[in-house]
Amino acid sequence: MERTDERYDAYVQILHQELKPAMGCTEPIAVAYACAVARDTLGALPERVELQVSGNIIKNVKSVVVPNTGGRRGLEVAAAVGTVAADAKAQLQCIAHVTEQDMERVEEYRSQGRVTITPLETTHPFDILVEVSAGADSARVRMVDQHTNLVHVSRNGTVLHQAQVVEEVQENPLQQLLSVQGILDFADSVDLEDVRKPLEQQVKLNWAISQEGLEGSYGAMIGKELMAQAGDDWKARLRARAAAGSDARMSGCELPVVIISGSGNQGLTASLPVVEYAAIQGIPEERMYRALVVSNLLTVHQKTNLGRLSAFCGAVNAACAAAAAIAYLDGMGMDGVAHTLVNSLAVVSGMVCDGAKASCAAKISLALEAGLMGYEMYKAGHEFYDGDGIVKKGVENTLNMVARLGRLGMRETDREILRIMTGQ
Repeated sequence: MERTDERYDAYVQILHQELKPAMGCTEPIAVAYACAVARDTLGALPERVELQVSGNIIKNVKSVVVPNTGGRRGLEVAAAVGTVAADAKAQLQCIAHVTEQDMERVEEYRSQGRVTITPLETTHPFDILVEVSAGADSARVRMVDQHTNLVHVSRNGTVLHQAQVVEEVQENPLQQLLSVQGILDFADSVDLEDVRKPLEQQVKLNWAISQEGLEGSYGAMIGKELMAQAGDDWKARLRARAAAGSDARMSGCELPVVIISGSGNQGLTASLPVVEYAAIQGIPEERMYRALVVSNLLTVHQKTNLGRLSAFCGAVNAACAAAAAIAYLDGMGMDGVAHTLVNSLAVVSGMVCDGAKASCAAKISLALEAGLMGYEMYKAGHEFYDGDGIVKKGVENTLNMVARLGRLGMRETDREILRIMTGQ
């Protein structure tokens, strides 16, 4: 791909925009960030915080540990720590420097019953509305579709920031330029200096939290157990490497993760199997970085029409992208990458997302197993064909059907999952 191609700059921008560091599960961090912005806009510690959130935010915050809070979980904790102690300027790392002394103030604030939480009727799976007040003053903040996408900020009824919000979920319009063939062309030709910084950060931070997961005792210790049993099984090592990062992250580890498509678990899944495979095979760093370009952009490509939050487990998209990137590392071209994607998605596209929690690590492992099986199928000359379930002729057509399944077909599934999780 030539630099003069409009896609070149678009793909570079996507990587810089998507590969961001975040501490903890991104949904509670987004809640904390929105509350911190509301507090700063108000100009005082609020006497009242009224938080309204969409069902998918409830689902993804309910069971996950909020970092730096002493193992506490849930929306009230995320809102309170954001209001009392978060640094709004740090966005998705806004609670990175919360101390034990800060948490004493947070707990006192919670004990006073200052935070109320209600479901928000909205067409957007990702929707956070915060209204705060102190005396006669008030502030209002709304975040939609993406984890730092502030669409409304106002104080005492005066609008300070407003962005258009449409009914359908809106992703970055640059993402509409993505295609599997375009991603491979870009990965082969990109000047790595244009994308090195976010990729280096992804490798460094995600590897560090994976090591923490392998050495510590987090969650159900899926990654640690897989690695202990892996021996010379390189596939098990890849699954263990990614799962260990999720073990630590879902259980409140205070190390940051570089996210993709707004998700730390997807960031771990898209990157760590590729890095581990390159290490096992002795693949040069430059080639590994090009494979990470493939994995990251394929993850974003799949999520563009699917949306960031749904009943469809996003780890599936990242795992299938990682398997396709491993095919790329092995020298497979468009045919191998495309068939790996189609084969693996045909197997594992039905996995549901029932929120962020310890079992995410196991889902990552299972999705990677399916992705790697899809690659092995291709190498053996086997494939799924047009008409096999949701598989359509051509990789882009199959990706569109998977997105349709998750975005439209699983809407009621999403609602039922939420009802189950909230005891309705």
